[in-house]
Amino acid sequence: MISSADALATQAGVAIIQKGGNAVDAAIATSAAMAVVAPHLCGMGGDLFALIHLNGEVYSLNAAGRAGSGVNPEALRQSGLTSIPMIGNFNSVTVPGCVAGWLALHERFGTLPLRELFATAISFAENGFAASPLLVGSLKRLDESIKQNFIELTSQATDIGAKVKRQGVARTLRAIAEHGRDAFYAGEFASGLIKMSEGVLLRDDLANAKATWDAPLSISAYGHQIWSTAAPSQGYLFLAALALSEQLDLPDDPNDTQWAHLLIQASLAVGHDRPDVLHDRADLGAILPELVARKSTINSQFASQRNHPGADGDTTYMCAVDRNAMGVSLINSNASGFGSGLVEQQTGINLHNRGLGFSLVKGHQAELTAGRQPPHTLCPALITRPDGSLFSVLGTMGGDAQPQIILQIITRLLRHQQSNDPAKVVDAGRWVLRGPTTGFDTWTSNQATTVQIEGQAPDKWLTELAARGHKVERRPRLDSGFGHANLIVINDNCELVGAADSRSVVGSCQGI
Repeated sequence: MISSADALATQAGVAIIQKGGNAVDAAIATSAAMAVVAPHLCGMGGDLFALIHLNGEVYSLNAAGRAGSGVNPEALRQSGLTSIPMIGNFNSVTVPGCVAGWLALHERFGTLPLRELFATAISFAENGFAASPLLVGSLKRLDESIKQNFIELTSQATDIGAKVKRQGVARTLRAIAEHGRDAFYAGEFASGLIKMSEGVLLRDDLANAKATWDAPLSISAYGHQIWSTAAPSQGYLFLAALALSEQLDLPDDPNDTQWAHLLIQASLAVGHDRPDVLHDRADLGAILPELVARKSTINSQFASQRNHPGADGDTTYMCAVDRNAMGVSLINSNASGFGSGLVEQQTGINLHNRGLGFSLVKGHQAELTAGRQPPHTLCPALITRPDGSLFSVLGTMGGDAQPQIILQIITRLLRHQQSNDPAKVVDAGRWVLRGPTTGFDTWTSNQATTVQIEGQAPDKWLTELAARGHKVERRPRLDSGFGHANLIVINDNCELVGAADSRSVVGSCQGI
């Protein structure tokens, strides 16, 4: 079974399973196809994290890029900036890690050659694919200052269903399949990237790009083991919130306002100091117990009166499970929208702005520094049973809100035992915590956090949460700001059940 935010990408993964490939093969094929058809969400110019379950073991891949040798935080501070510019500035562009991630996954677990895994993606890029509603809408919302950078896309994706070709992306995928990492990190794309960065990124920065296999993080909650990726991922937040929520008196009905209130309180308790905790050298495993012990900071009836010092995330999540119960939980991202708004014009690959996670505070543990990885919002999830067997792979896009969305999904799966109806779990109304501006400032703004409530969530959440002291805001039904989740569960009968988020409009979950 494959689940992703675009049916074309899901089909690419299914085709690989049908050829005898495993779940990692299928996930790479799905991710490559997403890099072609969904440049508003992800691509080779972004980063990647993944969790893999095989034979009772969980493996964690960190394919986050590093800041270039030419970054200069002091110059940014002297210019009056207090945060990394999100758009049109190379200080937000770290070395893209996606391709290094694909190659690391393939080297360790892949069974089919890359030329087969990329075949569908290359076909979409060379022969054309139908522009999705989200791609067309995202292009129309581009800032005028960067619109010219996307002329290849804007000239083709004029209407929903219009045919879009991306010859440079096809050429790059072919080169990677034939010649490996150097075709990307020392080839056509690299040459163009280095030239346009004007000294921020150097050839050695790209030559040293790599993905690492790190020890995953995990906690025990609701009779299962829940897993995520270590620093610089923010996966520790939903792990801590889940373990904390198990100590609270959650109502049996997830439509109860008390359910939303307590999970909001748990998220605030573990997340309010994220800027001080999360950086690429953090030992999050050592921090987890302290976060889980914050029950005493939670008021079961009223909103926490806690100040938090200091554009929705555009990311894509996909998951795959094969006939041997190998599971993959994979997330790939531009960070915000089309990322930095910068495009390597020879290949048409747009560049992420994941460097926005860095701090410009001098001496901060996450200060913008050459060779460092920025704090990441990306956090794939995986759940195992007490015997170590795979129960579920899941995740979502959503910027700072990713841990809160995953918290709600897993609570419904495990606390409320809704795993046999994954569509109900994925499409249920959600709340998310938002900062005032970007979707990445929940924990850094000096303004009070807003609890956004989705249109299909219970009406009483709005009034009753406000009465408890929460700053609330109603949002539309099935709003993309509440994530594009994908979920696959292996039920007690060893059958696969799954769902793609209706919020993604063109997402699909398909089993064979």
